[in-house]
Amino acid sequence: MPTRTTYPRINAVEARPAKTLFVRFDNGAGRIYDCTPLLADDAFRPLEDEAVFRLAHADAHGYAVIWNEDIDLAESEIWLNGRPVDDPAQPDE
Repeated sequence: MPTRTTYPRINAVEARPAKTLFVRFDNGAGRIYDCTPLLADDAFRPLEDEAVFRLAHADAHGYAVIWNEDIDLAESEIWLNGRPVDDPAQPDE
């Protein structure tokens, strides 16, 4: 029987300039996730509006970043495709 992969849950989200997110997980790890490629998808196009993008927050159970009832991004996507970073003040190092 195949085992199901589990990912750390999201504790905190910070919308950053240039359509990036800083996401802190419950294991203490941080990731910078570039949302720019998502904007090509109609479902994510509302994130082009900076006011909408800044609404990013963690799902109450840590399974996603949520913007509104129509737009969310799974913790697994951010964990697997985000760039690991330890210090949120220094995301480009």
